[in-house]
Amino acid sequence: MSTFFLLLILLMGFLITFQIAKASEYVGVLKGEKKNFEQNNRINGFLMIVFLVLGLIGVYYCNEIFRGKILGESASVHGVEIDRMMYITITITGIVFVLTQVLLFWFAYKYQYSEKRKAMYYPHDNRLEVIWTVVPAITLTVLVGFGLFYWFRITGDAPADANQIEITGKQFGWIFRYPGSDGVFGKKYYQNISDKDNNSLGLLWDDPNTHDDIVTSEMYIEVNKPVKLIINSRDVIHDVGLVYFRQKMDAVPGTPTTLWFVPKFTTEEMKKKLGNPDFVYEISCDQMCGRGHYTMRGVITVVSHEEYVLWLAKQKANYAQVMGDQAPAGGAKTDSTKAAAISTSRPAANLATPAAKQLVATN
Repeated sequence: MSTFFLLLILLMGFLITFQIAKASEYVGVLKGEKKNFEQNNRINGFLMIVFLVLGLIGVYYCNEIFRGKILGESASVHGVEIDRMMYITITITGIVFVLTQVLLFWFAYKYQYSEKRKAMYYPHDNRLEVIWTVVPAITLTVLVGFGLFYWFRITGDAPADANQIEITGKQFGWIFRYPGSDGVFGKKYYQNISDKDNNSLGLLWDDPNTHDDIVTSEMYIEVNKPVKLIINSRDVIHDVGLVYFRQKMDAVPGTPTTLWFVPKFTTEEMKKKLGNPDFVYEISCDQMCGRGHYTMRGVITVVSHEEYVLWLAKQKANYAQVMGDQAPAGGAKTDSTKAAAISTSRPAANLATPAAKQLVATN
């Protein structure tokens, strides 16, 4: 119903505009074509100034309302640098925008048609051509240079102590794999993929490194710790969009891509910063991938080190889930062994909660 009324309003607006135009045409015929042209010219010149002033006020007002309030502060270290680059770009382009729009509308008003003024024919000027070619070229080269610098930092080698997580896109969801306590991902083969057999990534069970790999539908990462994402696709091209971390990367079938970042705030901290108790870090698919594209949403939970250890220790290896009683006793690490192995990546003092200390102590 609301759509119907919206269309009706648009139709009425069109009819009113059309009737005003026809009435103006009839008035022009009665007054005389020349007099009507001069009057309309003055009105249009005045409206140019009005539109300029109101437009600039609107741009400033919208900027004040929405600046920093939609996404909030960047939740990653890299994101801070990307935001800075964006602000530099917006500042430079904003100055150019204001200058060109002021000149455009002011010239339209000042140099409107007049019988007392004759237009000057000014076909070419080499100096102006050089200025408006060289200056934008240098400016854009600098901006592109900054972009490449940050791009190579994001896609370059992650720190040696970074947690590695494999993320695989499929129509229409995300699959996450953790390497387990050995820190090594097991081998996989696409022809082994079978959702029916709980092997959504096609892991090769004869490879011992797959026996402690953890496959989940949710991603947990550790705050203030580098995380490297190894990105794959099971079917078509997807795109891992991490808007709050200011990151994105294509997921291409058969061609793994990577990115890494350092999360700055836990999920709970972001809830307080944004004043939104329902906030979650989202993974969106930023590449049109089919009919269900809009439903392709994942969730990242950023937690402290001790919470990360506890969560990871509770996960069951995919091998153990598939094999059940047939899994060899030493095939997959026990929860306490996994927790102890993970805890060695940080000093023992970081295990601040009693629950975390007790879990590691049981080993």
